[in-house]
Amino acid sequence: MVLLGAAGSARAQQVDVSRLPINIERIRRELTVALSDHEQREGLNLHYQIEVFGRAPAIKLFTAADNLKNGPVPYGAPTHREMVDQMTPQEFRAPIMDFSALFKWLADKTK
Repeated sequence: MVLLGAAGSARAQQVDVSRLPINIERIRRELTVALSDHEQREGLNLHYQIEVFGRAPAIKLFTAADNLKNGPVPYGAPTHREMVDQMTPQEFRAPIMDFSALFKWLADKTK
């Protein structure tokens, strides 16, 4: 695509190719090297080795001792107290004040 300048002629924008910083021989050499290193394979060429030292024991989810139809549930849902203990940090579970000291002080005052 040739852009027309202000003068309107395409001849004014001719480029001297011999002055460009391009080495044509180097481009040809790189293209021949790139085209010659081609390898084609059919399918996957995977080589692997597996060493088996022993068999893992079978996982038994349910044994003969499990009574799934009428058996008792070993543990149910957590109680409210267990949920509060789980969600409240230990620092906030302690009583705010020592009630035994309060009751001792009240007992001393009533005497």
